[in-house]
Amino acid sequence: MFARKKRKILTYDQALNRAAQLCSKGEQCPSDIFEKVQEWGLSEAEAAKMVGYLTQEKYLDEARYVHAFVNDKYTYQHWGRIKIAYTLRMKGIDEALIDENMEEIIDPDDYLETCTSLITGKVKGMSLPLGQADRAKVFRFAAQRGFESSVISQALSLISKDSD
Repeated sequence: MFARKKRKILTYDQALNRAAQLCSKGEQCPSDIFEKVQEWGLSEAEAAKMVGYLTQEKYLDEARYVHAFVNDKYTYQHWGRIKIAYTLRMKGIDEALIDENMEEIIDPDDYLETCTSLITGKVKGMSLPLGQADRAKVFRFAAQRGFESSVISQALSLISKDSD
C-alpha cells in the first residue's frame, strides 16, 4: 500500500547534532531522544552515551521536561491528573517527580473549575437536569480526559445545582 521511507543511517556526530537541535527547539524527554537516536542507526550504548552527554550539557533535563509537560497538558489541553501521570509514566519518568510537579502546577480549586468548565461545554445542548444516560456519557468524557471520578462527581453536582 504505502511504502515506508527508508531512514538514513546517521553517524554519531550527525545524530548528536540533530538531537541537540531537537532539544534546542523545545523540551524533550530523555527516553524519547534515546529511541530517536536508535532509529537513526546508533547502538544502544551509543544512544545511552549521547543522552548522558546531552543531559550533562543541559540540553536534556528530565525535571524541566516534566514541568513543561504538566503545565502544557493541563493549561492548554485541559488534561486531568490521571492522564498526565499515565503518559509520563509510560515515558519512564519517576513517580516522585511527576507528583512534585503536579502539586506545584495544579491548584485544587482551579482543577475543579477546569473540570466543571470542560463538562459545561459538553452538556451544552443537552436537556438539564441530565438523565442517567447523558450523565454517564459526560462522566466517560471527563474520565477520558484524565479527571478523577470524585472531581467529576463534584463538577456534575455543581452543574446540577446551577441548572436548578
